[in-house]
Amino acid sequence: MVPTRELLPTAEPLSLLRKDGSPVEDSPLAMPDDDVLLELHRRMVVGRRFDTQATALTKQGRLAVYPSSRGQEACEVGAVLALREQDWLFPTYRDCVALVTRGVDSAETLTLLQGGWHLGYDPYVHRVGPQCTPLATNTLHAVGFAHAARLKGEDTAALVLVGDGATSEGDTHEALNFAGVWKAPVVFLVQNNGYAISVPMSKQNAAPSLAHKGIGYGVPSVLVDGNDVAAVYAVVKEAVEAGGPTLIEALTYRIEAHTNADDATRYRTSDEVAAWLDRDPVDRIEAYLTARGLLTPERRAAVAAEAEEFAAGVRAALNTDHEHDPMSLFEHVYATPTRHLREQAALLAEELA
Repeated sequence: MVPTRELLPTAEPLSLLRKDGSPVEDSPLAMPDDDVLLELHRRMVVGRRFDTQATALTKQGRLAVYPSSRGQEACEVGAVLALREQDWLFPTYRDCVALVTRGVDSAETLTLLQGGWHLGYDPYVHRVGPQCTPLATNTLHAVGFAHAARLKGEDTAALVLVGDGATSEGDTHEALNFAGVWKAPVVFLVQNNGYAISVPMSKQNAAPSLAHKGIGYGVPSVLVDGNDVAAVYAVVKEAVEAGGPTLIEALTYRIEAHTNADDATRYRTSDEVAAWLDRDPVDRIEAYLTARGLLTPERRAAVAAEAEEFAAGVRAALNTDHEHDPMSLFEHVYATPTRHLREQAALLAEELA
């Protein structure tokens, strides 16, 4: 467990595995059990294959846009697997790997980015809120949900995923303040990948770290190595079990461009990317498990085959065209449609007739 729940984060990010996969001997964190580590590895391999497949489908025109999370798998997989069944996840548009890790169908996960339904899955089935596209709005959703659950006497925590750019939004600060005052059981996980699209950290934050922003709201804060899946799992699990709010900043890196519409070479160098490739989260856990004899060649091959089969399923689902009823535009917005919407729906129905 994390040694203390102090307001101040540590000066250096907490970790369990170095970038070469060797263990950190004096880490205050508890190493997850072997079966958990193997599951973390398996889900990361499948998640990365899903991510590369979605990127390829975007280039083929099957998705309107896709924000890759390659390089951030440790954050998304480690955090989601640390949740209990009754907990809820509030993701952003970049967190598709988190969704499939939570068990959401891959095709339903990509419906938003395909240009179909805004929400392609039932939030109640897997306890996953809608993917947030406007920055930081999901922080308020998570805090309100968690506070309501506590008022109802439910043992439910909320995990909200945000990027570093979202910490500059007012919604994040309102959510942190509310969570601090009401001790709402919310884990704020900031995936600090270094850039808010093309804006570097140096141009949006003057604090020693993003985790330090919890201090002003009385929220305990943790700084963790976001490419160390064992450490991410450990700190999120501890935060969930502790109850109350926690702000976690996970230092990681977005290997691909912001989306397929972005040219990352205009604001970062290839040397910078190469340095982070050397800290790859999948390679790190593989090296550790292999050195301990837990990841055998047979298991590695089985996991790779599972990932390929998963990707084939994604291709099959996304290469199927679906007919959308134009009238569905008016559904699921209001329980009772407004007069203007009823008039617009009638006009569209008349034109379609």
